[in-house]
Amino acid sequence: MVVGLLNKTLVLFLLIIFSNQNLNAAEFTGKFVQGSFILGKVDPKSEVTIDSRKVKVSKSGYFVFGLGRDRKNNIIIKVLKDNQLKTYEKKVIKRKYKIQKIDGLPEKKVTPPKEVYERIKRENKIIVNAREIESDLTFFTKKFINPLDKAIVTGVYGSQRILNGKPKWPHYGIDFAAKEGTKIKAMLDGTATMVESDLFYTGGTLIFDHGHGISTLYMHMKDIYVKKGQKIKQGDIIGTVGSTGRSTGPHLDVRLNWFGVRLDPATVLNLN
Repeated sequence: MVVGLLNKTLVLFLLIIFSNQNLNAAEFTGKFVQGSFILGKVDPKSEVTIDSRKVKVSKSGYFVFGLGRDRKNNIIIKVLKDNQLKTYEKKVIKRKYKIQKIDGLPEKKVTPPKEVYERIKRENKIIVNAREIESDLTFFTKKFINPLDKAIVTGVYGSQRILNGKPKWPHYGIDFAAKEGTKIKAMLDGTATMVESDLFYTGGTLIFDHGHGISTLYMHMKDIYVKKGQKIKQGDIIGTVGSTGRSTGPHLDVRLNWFGVRLDPATVLNLN
């Protein structure tokens, strides 16, 4: 009888230990590589911190974050529930990016004229504000679809040009070459938070909010079929391919952000 009681006590003790170990368990979908989109899941009652930033946790326990192009440090994820804290430290794998050097270009092709500097600053602020929205939407948990039915990838995330010896901003999106007027589909459900027809660099430009700081951006569009604040469904036709802004030919440039962190759209799209 004493042995039986001891066995029951031991089993109960092990169950308590096991449940405490799994109290703050987190699951991650995505590779811990520079530029990656990472989807996480925890108990819905948990609090999650990515590095020093507290992030939203959905009613289903989902949270999301991303790794920047040049991130060098490990990323720290902390999960707190019922005063129990569990810390995950994940190594971020570095990538090699394509670097292209071009010399002998006219200066106007390298540096925009001074008279447009103020315009560029104003437009950049609009884009930054749209990307900083942190709504309760949870569309980011769905699988993304490609924005074009048929297209050739002509530009990849992370690549960089050095023009006349001056390093330019890296390319933070994916370029799809397509005929002007080709219909563009929404990659995910969302809300239009920025609708601009004539930005200096990107021409016709859309930004959609998908929740928890995740946004997508469509650039160089000819036609735009949505208005600011409009809710769209995945697969909706949102506009057409163009060559507006600083563009050398008809194409679509799509981008993916977690707040101000620029992510690689290839980590959520099927480009095979």
